[in-house]
Amino acid sequence: MSTPQPETTVLDIPTLDEIREARAKIGAYVRRTPVWLWKSDEMIEQMGIESNVYVKMELFQETGTFKARGAVYNMLLLKDDERSRGVTAVSAGNHAIAVAFAARLVGSTAKVVMPKSAPPFRVEKVRSYGGEVVLVDNVHEAFTEVERIAMKEGRIFIHPFEGRRTVVGQATLGLELCEQLPNLEAVVIPIGGGGLAAGMASAIKQMMPDCKIYGVEPEGANTMWRSFRADAPVAIDKVTTIADSLGSPRAEPYSFALCRHLLEDVVLVDDDALKQNMRFLFHNLKLACEPACAAATAALLGPLNERLRGKTVAVIACGSNIDLETYCKITSNS
Repeated sequence: MSTPQPETTVLDIPTLDEIREARAKIGAYVRRTPVWLWKSDEMIEQMGIESNVYVKMELFQETGTFKARGAVYNMLLLKDDERSRGVTAVSAGNHAIAVAFAARLVGSTAKVVMPKSAPPFRVEKVRSYGGEVVLVDNVHEAFTEVERIAMKEGRIFIHPFEGRRTVVGQATLGLELCEQLPNLEAVVIPIGGGGLAAGMASAIKQMMPDCKIYGVEPEGANTMWRSFRADAPVAIDKVTTIADSLGSPRAEPYSFALCRHLLEDVVLVDDDALKQNMRFLFHNLKLACEPACAAATAALLGPLNERLRGKTVAVIACGSNIDLETYCKITSNS
């Protein structure tokens, strides 16, 4: 790579050496997930015969989502006394599950705060890993409660998307993808708070500088989309989307700055598009995934279709934490 410009230092972009070290640390606990070349008749019809669309199957990751990467990396870097005090987190489900999983790996404890609207399936999955769950009325209250727990009990707060350690952990997914598909022209990444996009983009842009990176959010949780247009992190009053795991109420400075610098754009998809693409993923790839997992495909076949038609593209299938009843209910509604 060329010599970093001053802005790179200011942004504090994780280095490839750092990302590789992180991958080595978490490698015993985190899967190297496969990629799949998607050449169905329906995909060819949508994207053209000359396109090569790959799916990064991160929904097969430990705990069902990419969140295990950042959670495990955070946990492995804690000091002994910090592990003994335990950790806390706030999440609609996937990050909470990953933190409980990571805490159990190292013999620590996790006390996580979740909104009452969180799917019972995810709450029980947290408990299956030994995590203690505190339920509150909404996501905004959840952040207040997790701060109280951290202060009162001395637990270490592991943020769902903000902070260098979390970003470096998620960056291992970008490193893997580049090693598996070194000739990518574009990558489409779901965004909740932006930690995954910030981390993946940090790795991808250093390994494949010409690769275009796009983020996608649901219309009912468009914090990063609004932040891009305000050129600063913003918050929204209410999250209204079926993709609850992408439902961050606000953007944060570090992950926003990396996304703003490294991503080409952030686009929006509505809930109808998410439902349609959940069905599309099932019919084409036999993947029964959560709504957030369909976001990248919805963007590829929707707002990004013209820009990416004929390209070699990877979409990130980010998670599978959904119960059968909820999946059937969502996908049966047009």
